[in-house]
Amino acid sequence: MRSGARCVIEGLEKVGCKVLFGYPGGQIINVFAELIKSRSIRFVLPRHEQGAVHMADAYARATGEVGFCMVTSGPGATNTVTGLATANMDGVPLVCLSGQVSTTMIGNDAFQEADTCGITRSVTKHNFLVRDVNDLPRVMVEAYHIARTGKPGPVLIDLPKDVQVGRTAVPFPDTFTRVGYRPSYEGHPKMISRLASLINSADRPLLYVGGGVIAAGACGLLAELAHKADIPVTTTLMALGAFPETDPLSLCMCGMHGMIAANMAISECDLLISVGARFDDRVTGKVSGFAPNAKIAHIDIDPSAIGKSVRCDLPVVGHLEVVLKALLPQVREQKHASWVEKCLDWKKADPFSYEPSPSGAIMPQYVIEQIDAVSGGKALICTDVGQGQMFAAQFFRHNTPRNFLSSGGLGTMGFGLPGVIGAQIGRPGQLCVCVTGDGGMQMNLQELVVAVEHKLPVKVLILNNGYLGNVRQWQDMFFGRVHSATVLTQDGRPENEHIKASPDLPAYLPDFVKLAEAYGAKARRISAPEDVAPALKEAFDDPSVWVLEFIVEPMSNVLPMIPPGGSVKDTIRRFS
Repeated sequence: MRSGARCVIEGLEKVGCKVLFGYPGGQIINVFAELIKSRSIRFVLPRHEQGAVHMADAYARATGEVGFCMVTSGPGATNTVTGLATANMDGVPLVCLSGQVSTTMIGNDAFQEADTCGITRSVTKHNFLVRDVNDLPRVMVEAYHIARTGKPGPVLIDLPKDVQVGRTAVPFPDTFTRVGYRPSYEGHPKMISRLASLINSADRPLLYVGGGVIAAGACGLLAELAHKADIPVTTTLMALGAFPETDPLSLCMCGMHGMIAANMAISECDLLISVGARFDDRVTGKVSGFAPNAKIAHIDIDPSAIGKSVRCDLPVVGHLEVVLKALLPQVREQKHASWVEKCLDWKKADPFSYEPSPSGAIMPQYVIEQIDAVSGGKALICTDVGQGQMFAAQFFRHNTPRNFLSSGGLGTMGFGLPGVIGAQIGRPGQLCVCVTGDGGMQMNLQELVVAVEHKLPVKVLILNNGYLGNVRQWQDMFFGRVHSATVLTQDGRPENEHIKASPDLPAYLPDFVKLAEAYGAKARRISAPEDVAPALKEAFDDPSVWVLEFIVEPMSNVLPMIPPGGSVKDTIRRFS
């Protein structure tokens, strides 16, 4: 006989949990009392529950393993919602354990009670409310398997207090079976054969690659297919690194801020082969204008993703590794010389580029280029959301899977700092760099102390432009340059009769260097382009936690840009 709390820890150990990120509280305290006895689980205490989920999320993205986090009931659980939604949108395997009031108190508005399963149902792959301690061993095993099989995703286990206290002798099951949960792995042979025939007969094929390729561990097979059939490759934001951008067949990222060559290729191809992508609206733009000349084939393990937003002429439901292994022998070796040459001509004509700052300030794109140069292209980049995310996507050469981590589908500000901490814990020998902004940094700034106390050699790079840059860009382009609620500096704010910034305050607040030093990190502010590379080299060569604040050109824009609901013909190449 052992308690439910003990059962939770044994269950984590059984499924191979190495690191647990979490925050304690009254309704989960019994499990924490057992956690400290574990000899195999490393515990990391963030300073906010949202930080715990983002750390577990990035740990999973960086390692390919399941991430684990644990919080208390009520506000502890509700604080995980954003992180769970982030993981759910991007298909990240995660198990979140939450405390809950006793089963006899559920529904009585007890202290720190919340309907956690109801709240998280729409942002998790599955969730459990454990009402009987005898169900707990099965639930622990099921949650782990559901999170990592099929299309990966977050699973939540809600643990009432009396279940933690109760005792059970039920063993953990050795096998996993659940009625109604049978992901299709093989792929239908006739569909795979038809896809091979389409590839063999296409004149202008294009591989459109999503994050599912990385999740499936199928990047090598994807490259083999591209080279065998001489097919250009474009990736989504979540698939950066799945196909090396230094490869001659790479057209880099597609979509709203993607390379013009990639978007032109989508527009002109006669066969679009989607591999593990979900046709996000940031890629498709105006659906009626997306791949208008192409037959569309879609390989995905998630049948609900096929045909959801874009027509599909040939669906193949299955695990990408299994499907590609079956497909490759049926695809002929061939050359599409004129098509590939046309794609490369587009790429040469319109590369990612930027104009220098009129004032001579640091351009944020230049910082990203220098990260690439100083690290030799070996850095793992974990970004926040907004302009910094897009600059990191465009100006770093992504050649390795699981080396670009970012909140894609949900677009969560505050992901960067806790994310880079989770990634560094999962990949201790890797140079891990957070690219964030002055807005995103202040969403979860408190987690900096976690990097310091665990002696993690993370490098946090703040591109400080004094604005919520991405929203400011949209206001300039589409809202008559009215900067409503996007100015973060003390200077230049639109007049507000209720709040006026003091003229005695410095323009840039907060002082990120002082804040970083208060947390125990090393820090420096850089404002001249010639100081960028030396500062990066010093930080990268030092095993300490570093925060580098780059004062960058405030009005820099992410270009090219396809306006929302537009198509490639509407691409904005220049804007000032």
